[in-house]
Amino acid sequence: MLQSMLELSKHSPFACPVQIASCDASQAADKPLVPGRSIAAAATPVLEEGITCEFGSTKYFALCGLGGILSCGITHTAIVPLDLVKCRIQVDPAKYKSVFHGFKVTLQEDGFRGLGKGWAPTFFGYSMQGLCKFGFYEIFKVFYSNLIGEENSYVWRTSLYLAASASAEFFADIALSPMEAAKVRIQTQPGFVSTLREALPLMYKDEGLGGFYKGLVPLWMRQIPYTMMKFACFERTVELLYKHVVPKPRADCTKGEQLVVTFAAGYIAGVFCAIVSHPADTVVSKLNQEKGSTALEAAKKLGMMGLWKGLAPRIVMIGTLTAAQWFIYDAVKVWLGIPRPPPPEMPESLKKKLAAAGQL
Repeated sequence: MLQSMLELSKHSPFACPVQIASCDASQAADKPLVPGRSIAAAATPVLEEGITCEFGSTKYFALCGLGGILSCGITHTAIVPLDLVKCRIQVDPAKYKSVFHGFKVTLQEDGFRGLGKGWAPTFFGYSMQGLCKFGFYEIFKVFYSNLIGEENSYVWRTSLYLAASASAEFFADIALSPMEAAKVRIQTQPGFVSTLREALPLMYKDEGLGGFYKGLVPLWMRQIPYTMMKFACFERTVELLYKHVVPKPRADCTKGEQLVVTFAAGYIAGVFCAIVSHPADTVVSKLNQEKGSTALEAAKKLGMMGLWKGLAPRIVMIGTLTAAQWFIYDAVKVWLGIPRPPPPEMPESLKKKLAAAGQL
């Protein structure tokens, strides 16, 4: 199935016109884009200067996966101290009353070194998640666009982003779940070991392989809505920023200016992501803290108000995190010469249909 998806992607309506021209200002007038991204088939692809791979190729998706590893692995590891305090507020609000109080208590009990608890499972877990999240998103977006055609890909592009991101996150969470379970146990369970190499054999001994995946369903509940919002909101926000806020077309913006737009759109998306996924995030933290608990039992213990504990630090954390991830991911694309298609434009065929019907 994956191979057929890769083959279809080469003729996708979302393909970047790197074989025939640049992705921005140098697009040839006699080779139309559909929808702003389509590509004419070429027997011998000629890549734009600075572009290192053909859009939709195996190399393209592999490099996108590498960008996902860097964007997710680096950013999640960088905010481990804030994540640790957030998790502790969620599972023990009586002891950790606020973000600042949580940092104070953690420093008093564990010192500065204690703020780094869980960095190893965070790095490895979210690196694997980033590989699947971004790599499979690009694959599914192209695959689904081929299934519904170029006009529907434009008209239903938000639904396309939602479907592609949900599909990608399904697999990403399977990769993340064991490390997430270890991370939460290290950060929130009193008396538990503090390193990944000690945690994994202990968890396997206590609960077997199932212990690493008992949080998978609530993880899906948290991460799939989060990722759907992250990608769909980002894609549409970028489109709106270039249309209504940025004073010049994307093709006339420098790479640096484009990355600023990427960061801004990422932060906006991140705020919505945090709100949508927070209750499930709280359940995941409580579930992995308590041995033998189920998602429903954890939710009942927390109560409605408890499900929203730690929202403020999570908005700050996820907003900054999402913005940084999109910035790193886009910067990696620039650095590695990966095709970066511009925001979608209405296909000429659809414009003609709407004009004929008097709707344009």
